[in-house]
Amino acid sequence: MDNRKKHVPRSEAEIKQLKNRLHRITGQLNGIENMIEENRYCGDVLIQIAAVEKALQAFGYNVLEGHLKTCVTDEIRAGDDEIMDEVMELIKKLK
Repeated sequence: MDNRKKHVPRSEAEIKQLKNRLHRITGQLNGIENMIEENRYCGDVLIQIAAVEKALQAFGYNVLEGHLKTCVTDEIRAGDDEIMDEVMELIKKLK
């Protein structure tokens, strides 16, 4: 994993919003763990798993949107057309 930093730091509001979403997802995962321990019905567990997957995917798209609006835009303005290759790879990974 690369340890690069954003050129345009996230605002405090954006960090708070992202962390809140992650905490909700963590809560959902903990809920699934409790469901397993309580021997809950498989269908109910699967519904919660699907909800976590959708929440995590939405989180990823939110981060991608921020990336496109800041880092990618800056790189294109600086003349780095190869940044689009990275964007396409990131989009493929979020599928």
